[in-house]
Amino acid sequence: MPLPERAPRPNRTVPGTTTPFPTVSHPSTPRADCTPCPHRDTLRAAGRCEPGDRCLIAHSGRQIERFLRMNPEFALGCLQDAFWERRAIAVRYAPIEAVRTLVHDTDEAVRRAVVTRLPPDELAAFIGDSDREVRITVASRLPPTRLHVMLGDPDYLVRQHVAQRIPHGSLSRLVHDEDREVRKEVARRLPSFVLSKMAGDEDPDVRAIAAARMLPDDAARMLADPDWRVRLGAVERAPLEALRPLVDDEDSDVREQARARLLDETRKP
Repeated sequence: MPLPERAPRPNRTVPGTTTPFPTVSHPSTPRADCTPCPHRDTLRAAGRCEPGDRCLIAHSGRQIERFLRMNPEFALGCLQDAFWERRAIAVRYAPIEAVRTLVHDTDEAVRRAVVTRLPPDELAAFIGDSDREVRITVASRLPPTRLHVMLGDPDYLVRQHVAQRIPHGSLSRLVHDEDREVRKEVARRLPSFVLSKMAGDEDPDVRAIAAARMLPDDAARMLADPDWRVRLGAVERAPLEALRPLVDDEDSDVREQARARLLDETRKP
C-alpha cells in the first residue's frame, strides 16, 4: 500500500550540519538549491549527486533513495533526521547496529523499514505494533514456527499472511476464522485429508477451494453442494462413478466438466 506524501516541516537542517535546508524550486519536481549545501563542492563536483535526481536534502523519497544508494556512508547521519522519509530510507543503508536504535521510532514507515533489516529472531518487539503494515511485515519474516503468536491478531490481513506461512499443524486453528479471505488461505494450504473440516463453510468460495483439493470420497460429498462453483471444484477430485448424475447438472460448466472426465475415462485403453 503506497504511503501518502507528508509535508516537510520548516526550519530543518542538512543532516550532520547546522546548514538550513534549501527551498524547493518547483512543487511538482522537488529540486533543491545547492548554494548552501555542504556537499556542493565535493559530491556534486564528483558526480555523486545531482539536483532533481540524486539529492539528500530534497524532500523527495526518490531523490534521497538514489543519493543514498550511491553514497551509503551518509545513511548513518540521517537516522535521527526530522523528516520521516529520510529516516526510513536511511535504514536500508545504515549499519545494522545503528538501525536497532529506531525500534521505537514514532513513524510507522520507519519501523517497517527497521523490520525489513533486523534478523527474524529480533522481531518479537514488533508483534504488537500499532500499525498493521508493520505487523504484516513481521508475519512475512518471522520463522514459521513462531507465527502461532500472531494467530489472534485483530487485523484480517495480518492473519492472512500468517495463514500463508504457518506450519500445517497450527493452520487448522484458523479454519473457523471470522474472515473469508483468511479461510480461503487455509483452504489452499490445509492437507487434503483435513479439508473435510471446511465442507460446511458458509462461504462458497472457501468451499470451492476446499472441494478442488479434497480426498476423492470427501469431494464426492461436495457434488451436492447448492453452489455451482463448489460442484465444479469437486468434479475434478471426485471418483468417476460419482460424476454420472452431474452430466445433467443445471450448470453448463459443471455438466461439461463432468462429461469431459467421463469421456476421457472411456477413451483410455
